[in-house]
Amino acid sequence: MYEETPSAGIPGAVLWRTAGGGGVVLPDGCMDLLWADGRLLVAGPDTGPHPAGEVQAGAVAGIRLAPGTAPALLGVPAHALRDLRVGLADLWPAREVRRLTGLVAGYADPRAGLEALARTRAADAGPPDPLAAEVVAGLRAGRAVAAIAATAGLGERQLHRRSLDAFGYGPRTLGRILRLRRALALADRGLPYADVAYAAGYADQAHLAREVRALAGTTLTAYAGGAAGAKRETPQPSGSRTTA
Repeated sequence: MYEETPSAGIPGAVLWRTAGGGGVVLPDGCMDLLWADGRLLVAGPDTGPHPAGEVQAGAVAGIRLAPGTAPALLGVPAHALRDLRVGLADLWPAREVRRLTGLVAGYADPRAGLEALARTRAADAGPPDPLAAEVVAGLRAGRAVAAIAATAGLGERQLHRRSLDAFGYGPRTLGRILRLRRALALADRGLPYADVAYAAGYADQAHLAREVRALAGTTLTAYAGGAAGAKRETPQPSGSRTTA
């Protein structure tokens, strides 16, 4: 069982929980704070499919933070956590993590505790790099990386470095991931694959198929047919984060 709801206190964030039990996490440009087996963990940005069972032995709750917003909150550049799941105690002082663990444990719904933790931390840390939102918006609109860099008054190398800190990878990789999320969301609606490819901005259906294999580790037929499991829907334009 999986359920989620938009966060009322953290812009762009999603609160979720699951009964656990395996599955695969697909890349989406996001990072998560997790509550699993009484521990606080961080899920870094993924570049490919990641086994969810690594932290989902039992019930798990999380807050999924919008692309580019987690580094300011965590005080760690996103690329340092790329493709990783780590304990929060590996990033913050142990005494503070013990206090926060007690805070989250005191909530009947740990998602509310994670939201309170994130809200307090965000207030202390200050706003994320505004460039991150500009990059995400530009990529979702189909703009070229060079055009996004020029609008921001940066060279492409500077934009790449800033993107590594904000997202964990460069803007071209982020663009591929965001486009894939849009394609999978369209496929979930039952659109023909050729129409999905066109609407999501791929050269053709073969291009879409290669990207699904490269980033999601599956095929469109397997994904749409349920071989990869039930898809998690999310209100974010980037689409679902996992298959179960």
